[in-house]
Amino acid sequence: MNHQKSELYFLLVLLAGIFVLAFLIFKPFIYALVLAMVFATVFAPVHRRALVWCGGKNSLAALISTIIVLVVVIVPVTFVGAQIFTEASQLYTSLVNNGGASGLTRSISNTIEGLTGFSPVPIEFTSDINQYTQQGLSWLLEHLGLLFANIARAVISIFVFLVALYYIFKDGSKLKKAVVSLSPLQDIHDETIFSKLSLAVNSIIKGSLFVALVQGVLTAVGFTIFGIPNPTLWGSVATIGALIPGIGTTVVLLPAVLYLFFNAQTVLAVGLLIWGMVAVGLVDNFLGPKLVGKGTHMHSFLILLSILGGIGFFGPIGFVLGPLSLSLLFAFLEIYVTIDKEHQNSAHPM
Repeated sequence: MNHQKSELYFLLVLLAGIFVLAFLIFKPFIYALVLAMVFATVFAPVHRRALVWCGGKNSLAALISTIIVLVVVIVPVTFVGAQIFTEASQLYTSLVNNGGASGLTRSISNTIEGLTGFSPVPIEFTSDINQYTQQGLSWLLEHLGLLFANIARAVISIFVFLVALYYIFKDGSKLKKAVVSLSPLQDIHDETIFSKLSLAVNSIIKGSLFVALVQGVLTAVGFTIFGIPNPTLWGSVATIGALIPGIGTTVVLLPAVLYLFFNAQTVLAVGLLIWGMVAVGLVDNFLGPKLVGKGTHMHSFLILLSILGGIGFFGPIGFVLGPLSLSLLFAFLEIYVTIDKEHQNSAHPM
């Protein structure tokens, strides 16, 4: 008996050591692998349709699905990220080199002067806005700059992501069966975990993040049409704002409307206001329910915190990994409660 215990403990030590070694080997590609799993879950309906189109040829369907993800997600995100970096660099340079005397400062000053006429209390916080803007842009440039500076690493990560995505599409069911067979949990609990995670990923990515992205894109389009500078940068800010309960894209649209109005561009201000109310404001009401369906709903405030915390911890990729980590937490907590109730019932039978 002692010999068997020694064998078991020795094997556990070896497994722990090999697990740590394997983690260190795969660590540079963890983000790419996790994102591949997320996008494989989100684009699972696309892959099922591709299987039908290809007559059940799994390899060809997986290749087509991967190409669709590349065209729909990777290419646009790369171009938008480069544009945000460019606009943020230009705005930051203008703020720093001119001592804050940039077009942004003048616009804010004009807006504040206009608002002062309606306010009984003096409004004097332009310098603070400049300081906060510089700090925010500095943080953004630091993280995006590292991403674009390490082009070789980014290319390798994208390559790993696409290859992993292809094999998850192709052999995902086999991988799932292998995980279920190795898990010490009952198969029904493993299936429940996979089901909950799938619902959570689809609800967060499709329901909240995708709707916020659409609102951010529409905000950027409106800014471009009505002459607001740096539309892509402010569109990305609007995307984050769209996740704030009760505020949404108003945090970006309202200052832009006031900027146009107090700079004697009343027609453009009214046009942007209408655009924000119709094109941007109604997206959440019409597009959100259709995308989320009956999936797991997470409160918008929790999603916002998970995004901000995820970005702070993981970097720009935390925009996805933050909410995913929170959804994993809730899924495992629910499974834990279920197992605990089963144990209690078995310990105290009727």
